[in-house]
Order: sequence, then structure tokens, then C-alpha cells
Amino acid sequence: MLYIYTVDIESKLAILADAAKYDASCASSGTVARDSVGGRGIGSTDGAGICHSYAPDGRCISLLKILLTNFCQYDCLYCVNRASSNTPRARFRPAEVVALTLDFYRRNCIEGLFLSSGIIRSPDYTMEQLVEVARCLREDHDFRGYIHLKTIPDASPDLLRRAGQYADRLSINVELPTQQGLKALAPEKDGGAIRRSMARMAVHIADARQARADAAARPVSLPGAAARPATPPRFAPGGQSTQMIIGADPTNDHTILASSAVLYGSYGLRRVYYSAFSPIPDAARGLPLTAAPLLREHRLYQADWLMRHYGYRHDEIVPAGQGGMLSLEVDPKLAWALAHPDRFPVDLNRAPRELMLRVPGLGVRTVDTLLGARRVRRLRSDDLRRLRVPLRKVMPFVLLADYRPGRPLAQAAAPLLARAPGRGTRAVAASRQGDLFAALGGAEH
Repeated sequence: MLYIYTVDIESKLAILADAAKYDASCASSGTVARDSVGGRGIGSTDGAGICHSYAPDGRCISLLKILLTNFCQYDCLYCVNRASSNTPRARFRPAEVVALTLDFYRRNCIEGLFLSSGIIRSPDYTMEQLVEVARCLREDHDFRGYIHLKTIPDASPDLLRRAGQYADRLSINVELPTQQGLKALAPEKDGGAIRRSMARMAVHIADARQARADAAARPVSLPGAAARPATPPRFAPGGQSTQMIIGADPTNDHTILASSAVLYGSYGLRRVYYSAFSPIPDAARGLPLTAAPLLREHRLYQADWLMRHYGYRHDEIVPAGQGGMLSLEVDPKLAWALAHPDRFPVDLNRAPRELMLRVPGLGVRTVDTLLGARRVRRLRSDDLRRLRVPLRKVMPFVLLADYRPGRPLAQAAAPLLARAPGRGTRAVAASRQGDLFAALGGAEH
């Protein structure tokens, strides 16, 4: 087994930034607004939160997005940092992560930190190191930028509670869609412990929000009355998220979406992230030899969006007769519409919002705009043109005051089926990855 331990900061950064690219659950949305206006503190959560760049393989990674260490006592078969892997190893001290975060912020490279880690010594020891980074940034340096911590499920409840006091978002990876898959590929991890930690976090987040709502609802104190109680502290205002690996085991899309629906419903997650499996060096025999299609990952994100924002149930998104898999040829919303021709065309001047959201090509904001407009007049084709909706996709499925489809749905939608499928959210893009190390010599912020 090859272990290369380095003390050079640039070498550590090269190893631990690369090791972090496989973690997709790094969005920075949903937190509270903070800034350093008035000369207090450093950093803000305005804008995108964490700057993004692209790795050579097309994966979107964030700066500063690193592991505290890629040493790990677990031997998960799908992980490049597993205990038996021959990958070079490195480890940051908490003070080094703090210094890098502040340095990159001052050089205008980042607006926040995404920090995860392999498990070293014990879950509690590892979690304590992660919390110390966040504590030092917040308390010692008054850092007001975005912080996302990856939490360790087996860590003590007190450490997880402290993490939520400093971080904007917390995440605990379920790793695989099913307990059977986790047991087969990561037998040292406890699926029950992962979900217990999620439940504990959900309670803390809900309690903190309720306490702040109750405080805001209290009447303002009159002159001479007792002072109004201080506003309760926030706890992970950006909520919690998770990630599951797709394609490392034979779990189909129907089961994956069912698992996501449970996670959203039971633990109030902000996001479930899907990461297409990529082959790793010296892989175990039980793993696939080829990468999962990025287009499959993309379709799962589209289906997930329908569940969260469009009112679709997970069990109606995957059509019957496809082995529980989403179509790679058409997006899930269009696939559902084509499978239910009896629901179309939809009269946009009369249909309820729930049915309008099922029209391919109409998004939530567009539907809300149309609902507002139709209160004062009847909708016509020009209204859709002004909203710049994809008319080729929408028109076969709608009725308007001046428009009615002239052909049956199957014929009208045929051109949509002939189009080539999209490339996916992480298809290889023009590489614009900033050289993380060159930034060490960049201009000051």
C-alpha cells in the first residue's frame, strides 16, 4: 500500500482539492445574507456563495473545495480515498485550512469554503477538526462568507450541534440509494446512523427556525419595559443536503427516486445530489468497469426537480415497462406528457396551476405569470412568444384563445422525439478551471 505524506502546502492543495471533486453536494444557496459593510468582519454570502470552476473531466468543482485529509480508516469499495487505495495522501491542519480560506478570499478567488474529510482516528476526532476550522473562521476572524461542512454520521450529537452553529449548510452523504447497496459496497458504514444523524439535524434546524419565528412575533417592548430577549442563534440556515452515487450498484431510477422522496419527506433535506459513478484505480471486482452515463445523472436531476417544484410523485415519473429506468431520449416531463395524451391539450385560459405545470416547456415562473395575465384578459399565442418559452415544445400541448393543435398529440410531438438528447449537467464543457496554485500569486482582493 502506497502512502505519500506531504508537508508542502501546494502539494497538499493539489492532492486534497482533487480528492474533493467527487463530492457533488456543494451548492451554496439558501443561507442568510451577511456582509462586512461597515468594516466589521471579512467576507459575505452575497452572490453565488462559492465560486465554481470546471475540472478537466467536466465536473463542476468549487473553490475553496477541499478535504481536510484523504487518509481514511474506512474501505468503501467505490471511494478513491478508501483505506486500501494506493493514492497519495495528505492532511491539512485546521490552521492551514483557515489561512488558505482567508488568503483565497482576499485574492478574490472564493467566497466560501466547502470542507469534507476522510475519517481519521475516530469519527469524533475528525468532526472536531472540521468544527474547529469553522469556529476559528467565525469567531477568531469574523468570517462572514459561506461555510459548508460535511458531517460525520457517527460523531457525537454535541459535535454535530456545534457544526450547525458555525456552518451555513451541513451535509451527510447516504452514499448509495439503498441499505443493501451500502452494505455490499461500504459495510463499515451504518445506514441507520446516517439517518439518525439526519433526523437529529432536522430537529435542530426546525427548532432554531421556530425559536426565531417566535422571537420575531413577540411585541416590541414599550419604554420602561423589560428589554426584548435576544434573537435566538441560527442553526445551519441553508439546511442540510446529501449525495448518492448512481451506477455503482444495479439500483434502478424508480428506486433511487423513491429513496429521495423519503429523504425529502422524512428529514426536510434541501437537496439530494446525484453523482454518476466513475471508475477508480485498483477498483474492486464488484464495481462496474465503465462510468455511469452522465445523461442518466442529468435525467435524475430533472426528475428530482419535478418532485420538488412541480408536484409530481416519484412513482409517476418513471414510466412502466422500462425496467424502472428514466428515458435517456427525452426529459421526464415530456415523457410523462407523451404517456398521458388524455390530459392534453391543456387550456391555458382555464386549467388549474397544477395542470399547467405539467405542460412541457412551461416553468414555475412562466405559469405564475400566465395566471396573473389571464385574470385581466384571455391568453393568446403572442403572450407565450413574449415570455420566450420554447414554442416548439409547448404548442402541441396547449389551447389558447387563438390557437388549437391541428394534429393529434403523437404526430405534433414527433419532432421533439427526433431531437438528439442533451449532454447533461456535467457534460464536458470548455475548461475554464482557474489554476488554484497560480492564484497564490494573484492580485489582492
